[in-house]
Amino acid sequence: MEAYRDDVEHPTWIHRVFHDPSYHLFRTWHSLINLFIYLSCIAIALESVEELETTYHHEFMIFEWFSVILFTIDYLGNIFTSKDRVRYIFSFWGMVDLLSILPSYLMLLNFTGVKATKILRILRVIRVLRVLKLARSAMQDINSAKDGHANPIVANLRIYFIALFSIMMISSTLMYHVEGGLYSAEHIAEGQAILDASLVKEGKEAGSDKFVPADPISGNPIPEDKRFYTSIPASMWWCIVTLTTTGYGDFYPVTVGGRIIAGITMFLGLVLFGMLMNIVGKTLMVLLFGEAVGHEHEHHAAPATHGTDRLKAALLLLHEEGVINSHQAEVLSSLSKAELSKRLDQH
Repeated sequence: MEAYRDDVEHPTWIHRVFHDPSYHLFRTWHSLINLFIYLSCIAIALESVEELETTYHHEFMIFEWFSVILFTIDYLGNIFTSKDRVRYIFSFWGMVDLLSILPSYLMLLNFTGVKATKILRILRVIRVLRVLKLARSAMQDINSAKDGHANPIVANLRIYFIALFSIMMISSTLMYHVEGGLYSAEHIAEGQAILDASLVKEGKEAGSDKFVPADPISGNPIPEDKRFYTSIPASMWWCIVTLTTTGYGDFYPVTVGGRIIAGITMFLGLVLFGMLMNIVGKTLMVLLFGEAVGHEHEHHAAPATHGTDRLKAALLLLHEEGVINSHQAEVLSSLSKAELSKRLDQH
């Protein structure tokens, strides 16, 4: 977390809102921002469903701009209160904050030239990168867990679900635009218009041939029964099946770009699985064996000798009723490591 400015001309609480995790307004503001990140990503996904976008276009626009205003305030607030403003603007988090609002402002440039180059479609994809702002919340969870101010297991679970949501959102959106965009209604209509114009030039009747979208890299046509990614929610179903390695095979990419995204998603699914197993393992150790998971226990415990370890183990067994008696505990604690290993091998 970047240190906030100590300039006397600005109220201290403004700086604390953006940079002091111990301040209650900091937690309130960042909880609000995180909530709208989730809601805006869900809105972007629902907006890709043609029926919903047509019916609730006005509502989607109102919510989008309300979210953009909040993200803009957050971005400008971080610039205003940063110790090194230029450094923040060109930092990773500064670029993430900028990308979360820039596409919406650029989409106001409703020019024909912009539409012709399909920049608007690219800008819609960039909007989903605002989900990366959740990574800042995950970093705060890691720092709180290290400082002992948060439960490490709860912090790890939050980080896992943030990673899961981010991968699902980005992967599904990319698949929808990279492969699904080839057979979107807009792209089909544009392709059919170009085909009809060429047919008329050849002296044929417009509409005599039907436009079939093709992979721009391999050139392979995409038949109607292979057009699966018609919306972001539909792509999310594929993403869930892929990340969990279930592999139903009902949805699968047929273009080169789609397969590249699918391959990366599969590897990320393995990473998420490894993270989850680590968290589950630590949770079971705590619930079943009562082991501590704090960093203080791991790093500040004094190194014990073999004799001390044996004595502690013997005393633990002694206190467990019916396991060993006091004489047996004394014998166990006096055995050497070699003798103890020999007796264990005999059993």
